[in-house]
Amino acid sequence: MRLSLYKYRIVGIISLLLMAGNLLSPPASPAPPTPLPLRPSARLVQSRSQTATDWLNQGLQLIQAGRAQDAIAAFNQATQLDPKLAAAHYNLGLALRQTGQLKPAAEAFYRATQADPNFALAFANLGGALLEGNNLQQANDYLQRALQLEPKLGFAHYNLGLVREQQGNWEKAIASFKKAMEYSKNAPEPPYHMGICYLQQGKLDRAREAFRQALKINPKYPEAHYNLGTIWFSKGKLQEALEAFRKSAQANSNYPNAYYGAGLVFMQQKQFAEAAQVFQYARDLYNAQNNPQWANNAAQLLQQAQNLNYYPR
Repeated sequence: MRLSLYKYRIVGIISLLLMAGNLLSPPASPAPPTPLPLRPSARLVQSRSQTATDWLNQGLQLIQAGRAQDAIAAFNQATQLDPKLAAAHYNLGLALRQTGQLKPAAEAFYRATQADPNFALAFANLGGALLEGNNLQQANDYLQRALQLEPKLGFAHYNLGLVREQQGNWEKAIASFKKAMEYSKNAPEPPYHMGICYLQQGKLDRAREAFRQALKINPKYPEAHYNLGTIWFSKGKLQEALEAFRKSAQANSNYPNAYYGAGLVFMQQKQFAEAAQVFQYARDLYNAQNNPQWANNAAQLLQQAQNLNYYPR
């Protein structure tokens, strides 16, 4: 989940490494499936006698089959037949969000809350969509409403924590993530983001424990391994840092920060050839992921490593 929901982001070297950690956003949602073209077909005109509930159920089946665009059409049909069917608006919002249509998704969730003012999940997902669209104040308001209706809704606490994290309100963010951990014990994102908040406060030991909690739940969490690496690096524990960066790369071979961090370790160990290799890989990944600032940082360190490899000091 990003911004998102989890299922129902030597002054030279150390500061660069810690800044790389600040680039991390909340764990992204799974990539949406490639939209399938709507069949102009008899499918959607097959029976005008179908009820709104029939269309809702058909949409749910289409989602299960990975046919998000067909599902959206079915949910739309359900909402037209019965504008007060909150579940149809809600599932339309989920399907739209899955395909990256944030504004229409937020509108669908809003209609679900209008159809059922006690629909906590709709308020929580509306808040999540607004958060993803960087509308923090409204996201906060709707998430607070969700929690008034359902105080034990873990992902609402999680998204409220993300709002507070983006606002720089570290203590309140940590409190929200702790609540999310209480009610969503199998989700690694809340302890991970709690660790990010502790890092921002300079509380490295607490951050380390939070990242370890995330990794107990999901041992293949690249961002958590990476941030553990930054902590070990800042403490001068180079081998521990390098191992953490390696685990980060193993968890996601396309995660450039892992290679960038490993390069900084190799530079400190004067293993300049190895440093050049991973900086080059990091640079290429940053470029491929449209991150020119960090591609440039990696390119500069690549040049430095190559120079030192040829002309060791």
